[in-house]
Order: sequence, then C-alpha cells, then structure tokens
Amino acid sequence: MWPLDATPTQTNGATPRTASADNAGGVGKRKSYHALNAQLNLFDASGKIQFDKDIQAAQDYVTHHVAPRMHQFDSTKQRLEWLVDNEYYERDFLELYDDAFLCAMYDRAHRAKHQFRTFLGAFKFFTSYALKTFDGSRFLEGYEERVATTALYLAQGDEELAEKLVDDIMTGRFQPATPTFLNAGKAQRGEMVSCFLLRIEDNLESIGRCVNSALQLSKRGGGVALLLSNLRESGAPIKKIENQASGVVPVMKILEDSFSYANQLGARQGAGAVYLHAHHPDILRFLDTKRENADEKVRIKTLSLGVVIPDITFRLAKENKDMHLFSPYDIAREYGVAMSDMSITEYYDELVANPRISHTTIKAREFFTTLAELQFESGYPYILFEDTVNRANPLKGHINMSNLCSEILQVNTPSTYGASGDYTTVGQDISCNLGSLNIAKAFESPDFGETVETAVRALTKVSDLTNIEAVPSIAHGNASMHAIGLGQMNLHGFLASQRIPYGCAEALDFTNIYFLTVTYHALRASHALAVEKGQRFTGFEESTYATGAYFDKYIDQDWAPATEHVKQLFHEAGVQIPQREDWLRLKNQVMQDGIYNAYLQAVPPTGSISYINDSTASIHPIASKIEIRKEGRLGRVYYPAPEMTNDNLEYFDDSYAVGYEKIIDTYAMATQHVDQGLSLTLFFTADTTTRDINKAQIYAWKAGIKTLYYIRLRQSALQGTEVEGCVSCAL
Repeated sequence: MWPLDATPTQTNGATPRTASADNAGGVGKRKSYHALNAQLNLFDASGKIQFDKDIQAAQDYVTHHVAPRMHQFDSTKQRLEWLVDNEYYERDFLELYDDAFLCAMYDRAHRAKHQFRTFLGAFKFFTSYALKTFDGSRFLEGYEERVATTALYLAQGDEELAEKLVDDIMTGRFQPATPTFLNAGKAQRGEMVSCFLLRIEDNLESIGRCVNSALQLSKRGGGVALLLSNLRESGAPIKKIENQASGVVPVMKILEDSFSYANQLGARQGAGAVYLHAHHPDILRFLDTKRENADEKVRIKTLSLGVVIPDITFRLAKENKDMHLFSPYDIAREYGVAMSDMSITEYYDELVANPRISHTTIKAREFFTTLAELQFESGYPYILFEDTVNRANPLKGHINMSNLCSEILQVNTPSTYGASGDYTTVGQDISCNLGSLNIAKAFESPDFGETVETAVRALTKVSDLTNIEAVPSIAHGNASMHAIGLGQMNLHGFLASQRIPYGCAEALDFTNIYFLTVTYHALRASHALAVEKGQRFTGFEESTYATGAYFDKYIDQDWAPATEHVKQLFHEAGVQIPQREDWLRLKNQVMQDGIYNAYLQAVPPTGSISYINDSTASIHPIASKIEIRKEGRLGRVYYPAPEMTNDNLEYFDDSYAVGYEKIIDTYAMATQHVDQGLSLTLFFTADTTTRDINKAQIYAWKAGIKTLYYIRLRQSALQGTEVEGCVSCAL
C-alpha cells in the first residue's frame, strides 16, 4: 500500500510500507505520538486512511508530554493570584470581575470538554500559544485557560460578552488571530494587532521615520507593509540637479536589513512587504530584485513585493501598446497630489500629453510577461487591482496599497515632518485587527447573527485596547477608523461535509449567500456599537454608508439562494437570509446613527490558527488531503484535511486539481460582499507556463478580484526557496 504523499514513480525504488508490525521498530526510537501521527500517511490493511491514529497521537501527546509538565494549582483563585504575583498575567483586567465570575468563566471553558482532533493542532497550541514558565520548563495554561483568559481580557468587564466569547471560541465558531490569542492577558507580551501598513512620502524625513516605525512595529510582533509609489525614480532631479535620485531599490535594501535586525531582537521573524505602482519608472528595477540571478547588491531575498496595477495597464496590454511610466516627482509638482493618491487610469492620457511630466515607455505585454516570470520563479509579486479596489471602496479617499497577505485594503493619508524628523502633521496609517469564523461551526450556531456580532465586538475591543504611541500615524489611524478584519475559514471543509464539490454551482451559491449574511450582521453590529458609544468612524459623513448608496445593490435586487440544496442548508441551520426589508431598515439606521468601524471584513490566509481550530485554511481549497509539514526538531508532521473522512474523499480535490478558474470564481462571489480584500493564492502544476499565469491574472481582473497573493507551483524546483508567508496575518 502506497504512502498517501507518494505515487509509485515518486518512491525512488523504496519498498512501500504498510501500517503493520514491521514499523514497530521505529516506535521505540521515536516518541509514540510522532509514530502514531506518521501512520496518517499509510493506508490500513483495508486501504483506508487511519484518522483514528492521529486522534490517538493528539491524546498521547497531551497525556504523556503536556500533562506531566503542567503546573498544578489548588484552585482557580490560587492560580490567578500566583500568575499575577509572578508577572505572568496582567492584574487590571482580572480586577474588573469578581472572584465568583472568574471561577465560573474558567469552569465554563472546561465544561465544553475540548479535545484536539489532530496531533498538529495540539502540538501547535502547546508549542506556540500556551503560557509557559519563564524558563520554558512547565506549562501554565491548557487550551481552556487560554480561551477564558482571552475572553476575559477582550471583554474588559463586560460579563455577557466574556461568556459569549468563551462559548464561541470553545465551540470553534470564532477564532481570534494569533497576536490576539497569543498575547491577550499576558503581562509579558507583544501587541494584539496582526500587521501594519505605512506610506512613505518623497523626502528623507519620511523615509527615515518610516524605517524607524517599521523597526518599532516589527519589534512588537507585527508584519509591516510600506508604500514606495511616491518616491522619485532613479535618476530624477534633487534640488533641480538632474540624475541625482537613487530610486526605490536602495530604500528596499535598507528596509530588508531593518527587518533582519528586528528579527534578531526576538524569536518571531521580522516580516516586511513593499508595494510599487506599475506605472512608476522604477517598476522593472523593482521586479528584477527578486530574480534568482540578480546581483547581490540589489537582490531582495526576504522582503515581499507587491505591484499596484490599474485597469489602463490591462487595456494597453490587450491592444499591444506601450505603457507610459510617470515620474512621481513631476506628478506631485504639477498636480499637487502624490502619485499614490491619483487614479492613473483616469489621468493616463492627460499625463502622457503633459510635457511637464517626464515619462518613459515599456511594452505592456512585456511587463505582464515579466510579472509571470517572477511569479514562476519566486511566487512574487502580489498584485493589487487598483481600480477594482477603489470602485468598491465605501470611503472617501484612494486605496493605494495592501499588507503582507494582500487582504487589508484601507484609505491612508500622508504625514509631514520637520527637519528633525518630528511630525508636523500626523496622517493616518493602517493596522489590522483580525479574527476568523469557522464557517462549518458558525453555521451550527444557535444564533448565527449573534455569533457574527460577538466576533465584531471582540475585534473592536482589540482596536479600542490598542494604542501604539511609538508610531503616531498608526495610533491616529486606529483611533479614527476603528477598522477590523473579520475573516472566514473552513469553506472547503464545510462544502465537502455537505458533499458539495469546491467551485461548483452550489458551492458558489453558498459562498455568495453566506458572505451576504455575514455582511448584514457585521454592519448591524457596527451600527449597534455606534449607538452605544455615541461615536462613528472619522469620515463617515463622506462615505457611501452615509448617503445610503452602499446599500443600493442589496435593495435593488433580490438576494436568495439560486439552488435548492443551498436554500435547504440555510433552512436546516436556522440561519435567516436578510431580505430587502431588512436591508432597507438597516440602511435607514446606518444613515441616521452611523457605524463605528470604517472597515469590517477581510479574509486572511489563516495558518496556525486553522490547525488549532481544525479548519481548512481561509476559503481556498486544501493544498493536500494529508498535508506534510516540517516542525522544527520533530521533523515531518502529518495533518489531515478537516472534515475529511474515508467516505467523502472525492470532495477533497486539492488546490492544484481544482484549478485557478474555480478558485477565482469562489473568491469573486465572496468579494462582492467584503469591504476589504481576500487573500487569494493561485496554485499551478509543474507544466504551467508564464502564459497560463498571465491568463489567470486576466481572469481574476475580469472577475472583479481585488488582490492576488502568492503563486504556488507544484514542482520540486521550488523546494527550499518556498516563501513561508506572513506569520502575523496568516493568523
């Protein structure tokens, strides 16, 4: 019987093993839970996947590795007092509750009788999330304690919210992002925010300040993306002297070194990304930094790259025309606006005709070929479809960048600085407060709308509790916008559990109606917060929420399941689909009272949290039926696709088999309801060409996709050079 991750041509002549006694010799040399987990990759005597072995591995790991190392306390009260006195927990949030309620909350978590369904889920939690003694020798939290502590901290004295959070997290309906779940309540901790976005202006003061800000934010555990589109190009004048500017590449090198230094300050990898507009004159130099054969002086190894592409670029490529690249220095001087805040599609012909705007040309099709070549080599760059994003933006302002995982799409404003680097005007930069619903579990909620509202309130608490004074533009943006990003995961797992193939008509129908329903309840929750707090986000009056235009698409047409199966799923789950009258009522309420959060939804890729939550990652298909991961010194670890059984294997085609069209179609259904973005990775097989990648880019653009994340190729040539992705945003 063949191992699940191999085919006869991949065994290199090795004798395939069976899960019989001839493996017993290895058990004594390896930890028993590791050996049990490895049997996931072997069929049993009847040709079945041994899911039970992985459950046994999880139980064995907890029983024999975790339990003997768990610090014991006589009572919950004694435990909390000891943790506070020894500076493991913060005191202030616990003092917001009486002792009886605190004890009841931890009891409530334990009554859920949580058990890890996979070895990797248990391993991830206890190695990465559970509180340990400072010397790392003993555990101070189990899963229940981490959940209850997170709920108590986020609720900040609101007992009802604390109870709802414990219930929703323990049942798996809602999962806070890694920075929140890891840090909430701990005395020695980083920030609860996932990642940050900074814009750089065309002066040394801004560059220097943003490098410092990137260090400060990376030190606090967040990934940082920076906008380079406003920097003058290589060879641009400085103080009217021609050919003086160095362009964007030296700034990229400074940033890469900065993130490398930040990595040395702690165990978590410093992660950075930079975005550049496609019509910036340095665009080809920017892209060439990721080539495998690039000169070491310019090669960028660890910094992620993103390109902002407007509609005009696609039109020029379709017509096989040149694309003009415009000097951001000249644009700012001529129009009084930064290049990043201008619609290049709208102004393209005017910019081409303006003799005061210096510009160069490249072939549009050659630009897209270069993109595909680099994505083939490295998976980069990310792509942001500028005009698609801004057409869907409900706020005033221009969205010009995204984050390390390409799902955060918010308006920013520039800061100005004096000669010393101090702020003269504090602009608005962006932070990401993330968490995700498990679609399968949330759909089982006794009150789906309440589950969505609880998640929105929890993420809003993360925003309200965060004040990063070291970076005033981040603090200002957060305080003004209260932006959050409620995500989703386990779509493939849920669909397969209902025997619906990923990407089929029923799957698209479900995705459409599910995200519509989440959007309604998220807006309803944000409206309730605005009423309770007597506050709405800055700039609400100039948004399409205030005019009511945002709601028109939900009122002007009926939104109902197009398939009988999906209609039945919602009916059986007791999930009410909002009707026109519901949207009309909500529209009137929002126009009158406002909403508290400028942005509400963003779908991140989800990584570690998916394993802990027993979910398929994000809303894309699985990468493999049995995923193989390398976990430090433990070596290979196997993880079964959530919701998969021996009876529904045919519904678990992997991402490579599903193909980019069905993935894009699925994301397009969700995108029309999500105010920010969705992290969309495309998967290709080894026989893919650059033309295939270009076709996928065009297909995504035409489908209304806002951003593209990584390109993944299934071929051994990429092994060892594979990028890990953003830990911060990957939850």
